[in-house]
Amino acid sequence: MARQRGKVLMIVSEARSSDLELMLAKEVGVMRSLLQEAGFEVVVATASKQPLTAGTERLTPDLKLGDVRVADYMGFILPCMATSGAPLPPDGAALLKEVVATGQPVAAQTGAVVLLAKAGALSGKKYAIAKNWVDRYPELKDGIHSGEGIVQDGRIITSGLCPYMARERGWADGTSRLTEALIAELMR
Repeated sequence: MARQRGKVLMIVSEARSSDLELMLAKEVGVMRSLLQEAGFEVVVATASKQPLTAGTERLTPDLKLGDVRVADYMGFILPCMATSGAPLPPDGAALLKEVVATGQPVAAQTGAVVLLAKAGALSGKKYAIAKNWVDRYPELKDGIHSGEGIVQDGRIITSGLCPYMARERGWADGTSRLTEALIAELMR
């Protein structure tokens, strides 16, 4: 394992997932593994801190969103979780606004891109998401839709290709590329 480089906070939505087992295995698991292999400690925060379990997959969060100290982290990653942009609870929404205000690297995928938009992070910024989502979420109109793959604008990195979307549309999953882009940004 690489030497310890710092901590990355993974903000995980507990909203109802269209396929929690897939997202835990192919999204959260891949993000966590790639970050750890690059030498980062991954800390997982959810609203309740209750384990998420589906099939053989289990995620045990480290913190409640309300207990996070943003200054303790050098970067942030938000998996989609196939929740269709369901809002975070109030303490999560406030946390996300604080995260964005730090100017630290933030990576978000599909539904979590909507959360970034709701936090005001995408106003005037390029971002990635499935084209038909732009009309579904008014908050996305403040940003510049720039495709469905991986898009980076400053320190904000987005992907519209989570494992669920990739499976549903027959596209390539963007989880690895999104995480690798975050790692590159963290190492600058």
